[in-house]
Amino acid sequence: MATITRRKPQLSSTTGSSGTYSESAGNSTSQSNQDDRDKDDERENDDDKETRLTLMEEVLLLGLKDREGYTSFWNDCISSGLRGCILTELGFRGRVELEKTGARRKALSNRKVMLLDDTATGDVLLDEALRHIKETQPQETVQSWIEYLSGECWNPLKLKYQLRNVRERLAKNLVDKGICSTEKQNFFLFDMTTHPLNDNVHKIKLIKKIQDSVLSRWPNDPRRMDKRILGLIYLAHSSDVLENAFTSLSDEDYEVAMKHVRELLDLDPDQESSKYESKMETMWAVVSAFNK
Repeated sequence: MATITRRKPQLSSTTGSSGTYSESAGNSTSQSNQDDRDKDDERENDDDKETRLTLMEEVLLLGLKDREGYTSFWNDCISSGLRGCILTELGFRGRVELEKTGARRKALSNRKVMLLDDTATGDVLLDEALRHIKETQPQETVQSWIEYLSGECWNPLKLKYQLRNVRERLAKNLVDKGICSTEKQNFFLFDMTTHPLNDNVHKIKLIKKIQDSVLSRWPNDPRRMDKRILGLIYLAHSSDVLENAFTSLSDEDYEVAMKHVRELLDLDPDQESSKYESKMETMWAVVSAFNK
């Protein structure tokens, strides 16, 4: 997993880094879950559908080199990080949740991922993962699902759950939304499809959103942060691309931003999850899985 290192005076990208709600009762009714999904659907309808990005697309956009159009060859974290994004996005959209606990709370790492709503999301990757979760018995933990969806497991019977060509499929989404273009680049021994930025406005807005969240809009209490921004910071760090959002900062702002990021990374996911409503638990379980 990516770790935080102090930036040298020359600005360079080296390392990489999961809203808010008050905790709801564990026995929340199905009507409240439907209300949550309706609110998310309303938010999606309010946004421009061509420019609204999923967590996976935002993390990939942070990782893509603007001109070259590909992620760093040395980044071995982004594959599993993107699978964590998928599980978190499904949790945010009310499609999955962690199994309920009784009076004695179980650690996030031991709780199974449960299907809550199998309604299609309209996103191919999310729907593919949702089908796998629906068809799997017995249920699995978040840690197991990250491994299965990444194809990083020793059990050959679980290889059918691997999501293939995730980066390429996400990049195609960015192309369809007008953010990236598609080119062929020769690397001596092979040709590779790349996706240089076609419109850097969206990436600039994304970077500014992250910078503001840990600088001018830092709330001191993570529960007051927007849930998607909170998730994005954690997942970008886990994917080793978070530092790409801070390369344009002055040294002073960089130190402040990284101080606040460290405060988030030092939080205990098991303790924090109890302060939020149930749909945030999947995100915290993903954070817990990457902390190991």
